[in-house]
Amino acid sequence: MSDSLRRLAARGQAALYRKGRRLIQEGARGDTLFIILSGRLRAYSVNDDDTHRVTYGDYLPGEFLGEMSLDGGLRSANVEAVSASWCAAVARPTLERHIAEEPAFAFELLAKVIRRARMATLSLRTIAFNDVYGRVVWLLNARAVARPDGLREVGPLSQKEIAEWLACNRSMVSRVLTALERGGYVSLEGGRVVLRKPLPARF
Repeated sequence: MSDSLRRLAARGQAALYRKGRRLIQEGARGDTLFIILSGRLRAYSVNDDDTHRVTYGDYLPGEFLGEMSLDGGLRSANVEAVSASWCAAVARPTLERHIAEEPAFAFELLAKVIRRARMATLSLRTIAFNDVYGRVVWLLNARAVARPDGLREVGPLSQKEIAEWLACNRSMVSRVLTALERGGYVSLEGGRVVLRKPLPARF
């Protein structure tokens, strides 16, 4: 978290949001920015009958959400706490005062918006131009982190969550992971996917 963002968080109202608590409702009006102090938040949308979900991103301490409604428009996604999370809620007037006192923060805010727009473009391109296998491989490679033993792992991330990230069916994700596991490319360990060798572009 930058020093300027830390000072902005100190101006806000800190609160603990329990796991599953929705902080932002898609389609609602709001002008509050949420700065994550601890925990993890997730942005997502659901269809009209609440049977399918698409995940846009997970956000960790030092990040903020809610900036998309600062133009006066409606909220563009739901945001909920994936785990118990402390967040500082900052109203637009407070943000405006902060920017007036620290103009450089406007560029920090703009840079974050640009990065998220680029990621949204990349995600849409991946979904549009790849089959389910290609999407799963992209997600695993993008989210994998190195372990002390030299392998990489993703997770904890359920097959249902992977499907929500990639806008596909859970059973299709299961088939892809099963095939990769049989080929010795991955192993499934306690909700985590361990990458044991480079994943083939096609399978």
